[in-house]
Amino acid sequence: MKAVDNDLSMNILVIGTGMYVCGRGADGHGTILPAIYEWARCGRLGDIYIAGTHAEGIAEVSRKVEELNSLFGFDIVPRYFPESDTYNPDAYKVAMCEITKPACVIVVVPDHLHRDIAGDTVANNIHTLVVKPLAPTVKDVVELIELQERCGVYCAVEFHKRLDRSNLKLRDTIVSGKIGDPLYFIVEYSQRKSIPEEKFKSWVDDTNIFQYLGIHYVDIIYFVTGAIPRRVMAIGQKNYLSSRGIDNYDSIQVVVEWEMPSGALFSSVILTNWIDPESSSAMSNQRIKVIGTKGRYEADQKRRGICITSDEEGVEEPNPDFCSMYGSQKGDISFQGYGIDSITRFLKDVTKIESGELKVEELDSRRPTFKESIVPTVIIEAVNRSIVENGRWINTMFEDGRFSGYE
Repeated sequence: MKAVDNDLSMNILVIGTGMYVCGRGADGHGTILPAIYEWARCGRLGDIYIAGTHAEGIAEVSRKVEELNSLFGFDIVPRYFPESDTYNPDAYKVAMCEITKPACVIVVVPDHLHRDIAGDTVANNIHTLVVKPLAPTVKDVVELIELQERCGVYCAVEFHKRLDRSNLKLRDTIVSGKIGDPLYFIVEYSQRKSIPEEKFKSWVDDTNIFQYLGIHYVDIIYFVTGAIPRRVMAIGQKNYLSSRGIDNYDSIQVVVEWEMPSGALFSSVILTNWIDPESSSAMSNQRIKVIGTKGRYEADQKRRGICITSDEEGVEEPNPDFCSMYGSQKGDISFQGYGIDSITRFLKDVTKIESGELKVEELDSRRPTFKESIVPTVIIEAVNRSIVENGRWINTMFEDGRFSGYE
């Protein structure tokens, strides 16, 4: 990597060209690109590099950049990799050699690619944000943590639901003791069938609905309680998707027994599927219930108080709190929500680290760092073990709060 004198303009490399980066077709503008435009408003945006693997993905991002330039009334001009029409899965490596410091990278690629690509960015001493999950195995996550510690860069996982006001209120409610000690959590989380059938079709065989989606609420339970998992059990069903030639689970149900720092036990039941009807009023159906010794907390995180009915779209229940565009005139556009905040907070943290205002180690207990991803990954791996063993309970072992293995 080239080195230049520090200034406060942050150069950003985005690795990935999928739906979360820029949307697809007429389906919005994604989350990553709008967040970068919002960051540009603060005047600390340097050069933008976007790396994909093929011309089709780059063309889609380029088209969305042109739309956003028009909407915002100012231009961002990324440099794209690969720079030719050839397929190149290592194009991001070329971009890493070109980008100058201060810099950071946002890794937005399929789950099974996270370990190798994030490993490369960290080894090149670049601050790194990775979309969830960090990796599917504890071994991979531990290797990334050890690499991060050797290189001394800031590394985080984009668990944006930690910034959802509904979940922040849940955390405050539990920490305050208002509903007593948790006894059980019940989570329902599902998405439309176009996710596995269309949007993720090229890599659906390398993930599953719990690893891709359910992990959000595993992290939330850990975030709001500080508990560690003691045992995990999972079962799943293959019906609809298998009839369409996709060998993956329609639905996965997971039970986890947790232990609070106080020693108190509670359980969670997380119900996930990605075969909701396309006519569903929202892309994501999500709700959480917590029963405690003194009360309960319930949040319908699909129904946010807005319902739109039209001849063209039918009934819609949008989530205005995640990533929504506001304004209708050129130059009067803004994207707001916890999806945006998750990206811009990372960029703010990196800027403070580069300016000397903040040390990397100060963020370990305040952000979803690579270290914070150990517990969610312990559960991902246990689920993937249990489900192929007909729902066998997988016991987890922790010594002094550190994961030591399964039994």
